[in-house]
Amino acid sequence: MRRKLLRLVLAACLSGALLPLPLLAGEASGPAAEFSLPARGGPPVALSALRGQVVLVNFWATWCGPCRKEMPLLEQIHRKYAPLGFTLLGINVEEDTTHMEAFLGDVPVTFPVLLDPANHVSKLYDVAAMPSTVIIDRKGQVRYIHQGWQPGDESRYQDVIRQLIRERT
Repeated sequence: MRRKLLRLVLAACLSGALLPLPLLAGEASGPAAEFSLPARGGPPVALSALRGQVVLVNFWATWCGPCRKEMPLLEQIHRKYAPLGFTLLGINVEEDTTHMEAFLGDVPVTFPVLLDPANHVSKLYDVAAMPSTVIIDRKGQVRYIHQGWQPGDESRYQDVIRQLIRERT
């Protein structure tokens, strides 16, 4: 009986018949904390204004080596999924923007870079490592949290983004 039940659960998982996006270790659910931050070279951006889109929020700093390596990959993700109802927000946590401006001069991005020099928003999201990535669904629910970065992590981000884009509000 137990073996039969395990087979049924496995079959359901493989067919996608269970939850649209099962929560795994490192993932989360619950409402995303609201914030509004000034944007580099533009008006402030409020998370609430992005309701209805899938949003990836990436907390980063130029002193973080993995952040620097991840940035061009985030730009690729942004360009690929933006036409499908996706927004990427980079939140820089440095007090002084001098290094950020120099870095973005060398590694330009087209997604909004927001400024959180006092780390108010990073505290709202309990950021404990750089970089940290939070993915929020169209309803404003946190669906995925990842701290740190290693090559290949961007593939998991894309899996989550594709799944959330397919979900209907």
